[in-house]
Amino acid sequence: MRFGAVFPTSEIGADPIAIRDLAQGVEELGFDHLVAYDHVLGAPPTDRTKPLSGPYDEHDEFHEVFVLFGHLAAVTRRIELVVGVLVAPQRQTALIAKQAAEVQMLSDGRLRLGLGTGWNWVEYESLGAEFEVRGAMLDEQVDVLRRLWSEPVVSFDGAFHQIDRAGIAPLPKREIPVWFGGYGPTALRRSARHGAGHLFGHLSPSIIESTGRLRDRVLEYGRSLDDVGIEAITDIATGPDRWAETAVAWQRAGGTHLSIRTARTTGVPDSGCRSVDDHLRAFADWRNALRDANMWTG
Repeated sequence: MRFGAVFPTSEIGADPIAIRDLAQGVEELGFDHLVAYDHVLGAPPTDRTKPLSGPYDEHDEFHEVFVLFGHLAAVTRRIELVVGVLVAPQRQTALIAKQAAEVQMLSDGRLRLGLGTGWNWVEYESLGAEFEVRGAMLDEQVDVLRRLWSEPVVSFDGAFHQIDRAGIAPLPKREIPVWFGGYGPTALRRSARHGAGHLFGHLSPSIIESTGRLRDRVLEYGRSLDDVGIEAITDIATGPDRWAETAVAWQRAGGTHLSIRTARTTGVPDSGCRSVDDHLRAFADWRNALRDANMWTG
């Protein structure tokens, strides 16, 4: 199993030195990958005619993931850079293709691109995108992205995209793995059918059950389980007594990747981590617990 850390974007703020130190520290600890979340806009949920509910509001900080990873590509050497996940249907697909190809080039092939549909209808509306058709939009986006990454000139006539003999340059020299996020049956089918993997935003008994359903879907589509990664995110606040136990249970369920989150999140006790050093110490403690249980072999 491969192990990652979630970038604590709100806690360490916008100091470029702190951002660099956090990424380099995670790499030095031996983690396989670093996961960053995506939101372009935050919005207060109150006093709206249509409900808006989610784990983030206008106070939560998010770095633009492609810009962030372009920077981190220059200050790290080995660690995989994971977008977990990009809210793709609210963005222009050709621009996603261009930005992802650029990060893949600058990082020497270390980008893993997670895609999802998101929940914030205000963000969609503000970006000029349609919230109600986001699932169908994402399905078409995957086809467009893979063609733009592999063909110098693309023609495409779909429900949401029209491309008349155009392409990006330079093309990525290495394939960009596309993973998907989400919890419902449609999201699981999407990953099983044409994803390199699936990323769950947390880890719980219901996620264990969903993993079994996902693996069944992979086999139904005639694919090998070895070709589809499955990642979950667990929280440092679960406590040292459960860290190794949780990792073992996840591996037995078929999980291939597991990341640890020290950042504050809804419904989880505050870890108390604020500074870069706080987060790196917590990451190291989790790593050491897994190492003691012979889970961490790096």
